[in-house]
Amino acid sequence: MSHLDFSGINQNKQSMAKFSIGIDLGTTHSVLSYVDISEPDNDEIIQKVLQIPQLIAPGIIEEKAQLPSFLYQAHPSELADGEVVLPWTHQPQFLVGEIARHLGSKTPIRLVSSAKSWLCHAGVDCKEPILPSEAPDEVEKVSPFQASVAYLEHLSAAWNKQYPEHPITEQEITLTIPASFDPAARELTAEAAHQVGLGKAVLLEEPQAALYSWIEKSEGDWRNHASVGDIILVIDVGGGTTDLSLIAVTEQEGNLGLSRIAVGNHILLGGDNMDLALAYTLKAKLEKEGNQRLAAWQIQALTHACRSAKETLLSDDDADNIAIVVPNRGSSLIGGTLRTELTRDEVNSVLLEGFLPEVSSHDHPNESPRAGLRSKGLPYAQDAGITRHLAAFLSRQLNAINNIEGVNLPENASFIHPSAVLFNGGVLKSERITNRLMSVLNGWLRAEQAPEARLLSGLDLDLAVARGAAYYGYVRKGNGVRIKGGTAAAYYVGVESSMPAVPGMVPEIQALCIAPFGMEEGSTAELAGDEFGLIVGEPVRFRFFGSKTRREDVAGTRLEYWQDDELEELNEIEITLSDEGYKVGEVISVHLSSLITESGTLELQAISNQNNQHWKIEFDVHSDE
Repeated sequence: MSHLDFSGINQNKQSMAKFSIGIDLGTTHSVLSYVDISEPDNDEIIQKVLQIPQLIAPGIIEEKAQLPSFLYQAHPSELADGEVVLPWTHQPQFLVGEIARHLGSKTPIRLVSSAKSWLCHAGVDCKEPILPSEAPDEVEKVSPFQASVAYLEHLSAAWNKQYPEHPITEQEITLTIPASFDPAARELTAEAAHQVGLGKAVLLEEPQAALYSWIEKSEGDWRNHASVGDIILVIDVGGGTTDLSLIAVTEQEGNLGLSRIAVGNHILLGGDNMDLALAYTLKAKLEKEGNQRLAAWQIQALTHACRSAKETLLSDDDADNIAIVVPNRGSSLIGGTLRTELTRDEVNSVLLEGFLPEVSSHDHPNESPRAGLRSKGLPYAQDAGITRHLAAFLSRQLNAINNIEGVNLPENASFIHPSAVLFNGGVLKSERITNRLMSVLNGWLRAEQAPEARLLSGLDLDLAVARGAAYYGYVRKGNGVRIKGGTAAAYYVGVESSMPAVPGMVPEIQALCIAPFGMEEGSTAELAGDEFGLIVGEPVRFRFFGSKTRREDVAGTRLEYWQDDELEELNEIEITLSDEGYKVGEVISVHLSSLITESGTLELQAISNQNNQHWKIEFDVHSDE
């Protein structure tokens, strides 16, 4: 795997960029927004969203602001050649977008969805063809990585068709990721961009992108809605994940500044879970009406039908119910289908009570022991209560403001007190859902005699992340306010202690901090004072850990023990390091150096103490499991 090093970009080529492009590679939709940066002294921001040509049905093309993040593996006889023509190709390698979602709702075993969620799944090799995960052998499968590349290729082709004089490969690209993505998932995302020629791409956390969009849309008025000491809670509930971030409003040289001070864990809980819950609600209704037990493929079809019905019921106050039609066994006739309906009351009860229960700030997610054997699939959150995950996050980050000037908490505080809330993500377009979240949060604040949090409004929740990413490129040119953040966690490598062999006892592992919390992009931490033995020429394993709560650790800090909730083990790497100039299995005296690249990925190097030879130890994007 080649390392993605963006620090040596040719400056002449960089100056050719006319646009800053923001790409939201979402779980359910992808969006491309852009800002003209050709005149850096121009204070007027001209921002647009690309209308993306895509097939919506065989032979029918429409332009839409969103590209559904779905890929469909059609049967060879399913579509004629002339029915898949796009403005830039007569024969696309993959069917993506609206047509994929449309065809997949009828034949879900051929539909690839949630590729983005799979990128952060440590239990699979994300470059192996594993999707659709439940498809029979006759359906050709693709990898989560390849699906992500396919969406980026479609967006790139759509851009180049509209702006042939400004190729996308020559523009400034910002690609958004969940704040909770681990280093391997970040590397995978950057590599996908690199594969389609977007080698300039930098990574930006989605909650930050949403806040950038809010700032841009305020046209300078944001300072009247934020003051020093504010803690802004960004709640992003998308198709696949719930992403939580805290951003502090500070004072920097007499001006308001923004600092991202905390991010939550990677919680696979979002619109996909809600769709599945609604599908099982209708499954029970159908079976209660005397229908036979639904097969797995029918539940898949029901889930896709519930997705669009849910969106309609949450956004259209005039709709009280939506008809749902599910194919029946062995029949393609209308008379052989199963019919039911999804009602507004069912959506409210299932989503509000199931996913947004009214709980106290002390109620945290319920974790039950996992079965020894389980189906291979995404590691969804065990507890569907988003409000319980929010309570746990705010409690865990109580000390996140310790070193932030102007921000104080009362002594009795049991959780960090947000003063403002910014919502993002398609799920939160529903006023019922946002009202419930604000009600629960403000109930917690009132219980601790704290002021209620105010809602920061004005975002287009479908487009905000892409718009904010494009605006971020404008900010990087020295315009506007920039959110300070750095790494969202502290990172550690496992070091095996040196001890005599003892029967039945494995050597203890220490965790060595290689990148402290908040380490900025483009910065290096060299641990020259620590000497290690590095084995070359034979397979060795490296263990890595991350912590979103240990803020005081600096590069070189060694942990001999830690609490279970302090460190999370990340992907383990098995690698054979070059033995050129050495004997196989020889132990080389080295010290370590870490780098946060300009793109936002983490690189670790072992450097010989004898001749300065370097070995690169990368966060792997594969898994051996």
